[in-house]
Amino acid sequence: MKTHTKEFLETLTPELAFEVLKDGNRRFVNNLKMNRNLLQQLNEVKDGQYPFAVVLSCMDSRTSTELIFDQGLGDIFSIRIAGNVVNDDIVGSMEYACNVVGSKLIVVLGHSRCGAIAGAVDNVEMGNLTGLLEKIKPAIENADKSNEHSHHPIHYEKVAYANVQNSLNEILERSSIIRSLFKEGKIGIVGGMYSVENGKVHFTRTLFNESDLKKAVTTGESIAA
Repeated sequence: MKTHTKEFLETLTPELAFEVLKDGNRRFVNNLKMNRNLLQQLNEVKDGQYPFAVVLSCMDSRTSTELIFDQGLGDIFSIRIAGNVVNDDIVGSMEYACNVVGSKLIVVLGHSRCGAIAGAVDNVEMGNLTGLLEKIKPAIENADKSNEHSHHPIHYEKVAYANVQNSLNEILERSSIIRSLFKEGKIGIVGGMYSVENGKVHFTRTLFNESDLKKAVTTGESIAA
């Protein structure tokens, strides 16, 4: 597997970047990972990097995005934080990835059996973790109201899904740079849920143009324009 180059990145569209990730996840699920010489890749990226995507995911030890999408050194930016929540530092990192380096895709990846989601639903309070879990609370409000106080596993998954959508909204609302790049067609923005049970990523929201935003609004999804 060749290391991604500047030329590869310059000719890549957001839609094709999305296909690269989907193909990588299919390889991961089927245990058909690419044969990579990581030491060679290390040498090839020592003078510069050209990641084609930036992925915000949870810090959960089972959710390494390089493995999930079968990518090598220098292929993607990986931002990891409990509950895949958003703050200004994370948005700034995404602005750097897309506006400076030229990454073509932003991905927000939640996952099943997320401890941060369970902690938020169960109102866990512990030091600085309390403030982080507060960022997940809007997703609880957006999940199925009939199960609002339920501790059923299905409710946790609904909250995890809603949390991904909220993070997508936060990114677009907080960053005029990312909004402009999106409206110019230079980047795509997608949300997904990873199953720790079978390794598959189910993409829950794909935004590649303003028409996608309009569809999201008409179907009731709160996506910032």
